[in-house]
Amino acid sequence: MEDISWLSRTSLLIGEKALLTLTEKHVMIVGMGGVGSFAAEFIVRSGIGRLTIVDGDVVDPTNRNRQLPAMATTHGRLKVEVMAERLMTINPELILNTVSTFIDPEMVRQQLASRPDYIVDAIDSISPKLTFIGQALDSKIPLVSSMGAGAKLDPTKLQVVDISRTFNCPFAQQIRKNLRTKYGIYRGVKVVFSPERPIKESLMLTDGSNYKKSAYGTISYLPATFGAVCASVVIRDLIK
Repeated sequence: MEDISWLSRTSLLIGEKALLTLTEKHVMIVGMGGVGSFAAEFIVRSGIGRLTIVDGDVVDPTNRNRQLPAMATTHGRLKVEVMAERLMTINPELILNTVSTFIDPEMVRQQLASRPDYIVDAIDSISPKLTFIGQALDSKIPLVSSMGAGAKLDPTKLQVVDISRTFNCPFAQQIRKNLRTKYGIYRGVKVVFSPERPIKESLMLTDGSNYKKSAYGTISYLPATFGAVCASVVIRDLIK
């Protein structure tokens, strides 16, 4: 068995049995932006044994205000590549699978075939997010989905609820509407969201690349807090 002495403080909190359970589990995180990158690090530092990270994007200078892989020295590099290096230095025994492609239905089917024990959906574009949520639900794989972290400032407002109970989140509203009309899904998706009223003045239109026609302004700590809450949902559910 691998040396898990570095997890002694975690064991002290959750117990050795729960810690060993985590070392045997496989988590998939889709999206290595501000939410997903922090969720990945927190989950690895909790002792997960196997991890799959998915993102086809490269680091852009505008990512540096909130994304873990984004530094002045990593512009243009694949986010999953930068994160893989970081995660393996945290736990060299981690079984890590990296997928550096964008989301499409066939890719989702291929990835879900590995039957992860839990999925973190940190996708920030509506169409790919719907594809992943819909297929994950069909596969009956536990999932927690991050809603919009942009246009908000207060991290103490975050909640974990069923998607049917979200409000004051334009992104969640779009996801709810499309899940209803395209998949007939009204509830049953566990999400992390903020009911804080969005700062509408922070909205900007984009060129429509990567399935995004607009974007909200962001602050460094808010997406990271979303990632932390998503990680906590995964860990707490896996050791129940």
